[in-house]
Order: sequence, then C-alpha cells, then structure tokens
Amino acid sequence: MGYLEVICGSMFSGKSEELIRRVRRWMIAKKRVLVFKPSIDTRYGTNVTSHDGNNVEAQMVLGEYPAVILNMAIEQQAQVVAIDEAQFFSAELLEIIDELIKRDVRVICAGLDMDFARRPFGIMPTLMAVADEVTKLKAICQVCGEPATFNQRLIDGRPASRKDPIIVVGGRETYEARCRKCHVLPD
Repeated sequence: MGYLEVICGSMFSGKSEELIRRVRRWMIAKKRVLVFKPSIDTRYGTNVTSHDGNNVEAQMVLGEYPAVILNMAIEQQAQVVAIDEAQFFSAELLEIIDELIKRDVRVICAGLDMDFARRPFGIMPTLMAVADEVTKLKAICQVCGEPATFNQRLIDGRPASRKDPIIVVGGRETYEARCRKCHVLPD
C-alpha cells in the first residue's frame, strides 16, 4: 500500500542518516528501492551521504523537473522511493509523490522544515501536512548543548541576515545547529 514518510529537522539532526537507515531496511527486505537527490546538492557526488559518512547510491535530479522520479520509478517498478533534500524540489514533486502513492509505492522524503531565518522551507510544510508519518529530528545546539531545531547560517563567522539568499548549500563551514535561545537573526 502506498505510504508517505517525512523525515524533517534542522541541519545536523540526522535526517539523511535516518533516510539511509530506512532505505537499507527495505533493501534487506528485498524491495526494489530507488533513491533520489536534487542536483543542486553536489557535496557528496551522486550519493546521499550523512555528515557521518554513511551513504547510499542515488540518482541526481534537477529540482525543477521531478517528473524524472516518477518515470524512473515506473520504468524500474520501484516499490520504495526515497528522496533526500526534498525542500529543493519544485511543487510538482507533490503531484509526483501523490501518483507514486496511488501506485502503491512507499515514499520516504527527508529535508529541512525551516530555512535559516526560521521560515517554512519550500514544499516541506505541505509534505508534512499530507504525510502518513512525520519524524522531526533535533540536533545539538553548537553554542549551549541543548536540543536544536534551527539552522544558523554563518557568513564570515557572523549570523546571516534574513535578507541573504535562502538557498546556500553547505555544511559545517556554513551552518550550525542552534536552539531557540542561541539562534540569532539580525534585522
């Protein structure tokens, strides 16, 4: 039966790690699994890779053209489709996921639920609203050590302004996980 799982949270909360864990379980169960990631995320080549280095092979897809996901899933008779960094895909992905679910495909999406300025990020709020299951993960605040749910973007070591570009792909050199108390948003 078709089913939608959404894994969300801040940077460094373990979203990709959890996606990889779930994908591997379905592979052990001998299901036909396809994994996708947006081509904007070139940090680890074509693999979906956690910050801890665990990875799984993936297909890179232009975020503006998620129909490739549906076409490949049909062609390869996928039973499970996993999509990392879902916030970078266009709203068309919502229709693609709906069609996959109608075809009895289990869909697992992971992504940031908020951008660095605490705003809902891309299609993630809608995915969370229509999901059968939502898992929200927390990181550890890199300032005080408390649970963190926010992304602190840093530019030359200082907090980015809400006027700065929303999409900047990066890792520890660009972002920190922060709790509500320690997250700083100039302006």
